Amino acid sequence: MRGSDARSGSLFSYVDLEARVPGDHPLRVIRSIADDVLDGLSARFEALYGRIGRPSIPPERLMRALLLQAFYSLRSERQLMERLEFDLLFRWFVGLGVDDRAWDPSTFSKNRDRLMDAEAAAAFLAGVVSHPQVARQMSREHFSVDGTLIDAWASMKSFRPKDGAEDDPGDPPGGGRNADRGWRGAPRSNATHASTTDPDARLYKKASGQASRLCFIGTALMENRSGLVVDGRLTRASGVSEGLAGIDLADQHIRPGGTLAGDKGFDTADFVAELRERRVTPHVAQNHYDTGNARRRSNIDGRTTRHTGYVLSQKARKRIEEIFGWLKTVAGWRKSRFRGLDRTEWGFTLALAAYNLTRMPKLLAQQSTL
Repeated sequence: MRGSDARSGSLFSYVDLEARVPGDHPLRVIRSIADDVLDGLSARFEALYGRIGRPSIPPERLMRALLLQAFYSLRSERQLMERLEFDLLFRWFVGLGVDDRAWDPSTFSKNRDRLMDAEAAAAFLAGVVSHPQVARQMSREHFSVDGTLIDAWASMKSFRPKDGAEDDPGDPPGGGRNADRGWRGAPRSNATHASTTDPDARLYKKASGQASRLCFIGTALMENRSGLVVDGRLTRASGVSEGLAGIDLADQHIRPGGTLAGDKGFDTADFVAELRERRVTPHVAQNHYDTGNARRRSNIDGRTTRHTGYVLSQKARKRIEEIFGWLKTVAGWRKSRFRGLDRTEWGFTLALAAYNLTRMPKLLAQQSTL
């Protein structure tokens, strides 16, 4: 028979949130790992708060809510709070009861800033990487590194002369708060100009033919077995940022005898020499050419490229683009949500941790079938 479309409200609900979420839902695996990591950060969180006063938003719930923002492509914390108000799955993951109200977006942002001061994102990523279920999937010897541009939360109109001049020579007359800008005949560079919105942003482009834009460079270190993130750095944009960040990451995570793969941009004399000094084998793509006008030889030769391990590293390193693709399309980090290097690095690092967590349900399921 046809069902009725009549609506009748219920005064009470006797179904627990735990029963609403299917037992095989991917968020169950993710929450289990996230809870273990957050338990390990309890002492760090405890040091952030005073002994007296009104209770704030629990930092564990803050972190879980921010993870949901990355998982479900929510563009703002206001939209996150709206979703948290009516979505039972979100409430279950964060730890809110059915009758609890979602937080005010401004209150949520203010409490999030406290976590930024404690560098909770870096500690959370380190906790995820060292979690037994995650560490079991990761290689300890073979890694890849690459960088990507993260647009700054600043427009090109904010790129003004450092000498305090209100207008550039090419600007049309009139001025005003949002006046047109004239670019013709007025050279601009990081040496003479800076963004008034985000002074940490730099004008940069990765390849010829591209448009320069205000941005940062995010560098990630990936292990080659499962394609999981080991660590990341966000730096000011420059021609040497990726190389310096790669060396820093190698110092922190790669033991002597390991390998580090990279694209042609890492085939530089300094980068290869620094790795060899640390007894790390550089498995970078060869960047050599021989034309009538120019000639260049790669910094690695057949002594490295003849081995099967080099070929495998070159295949595996391309998976790092999947990390950056997920960050920019799903997690919403094509452009920073924050101003300033430190705040942007905090959000970038948390997004890397979120990527690892999204991979775990499938990796653990594959492991259980073996």
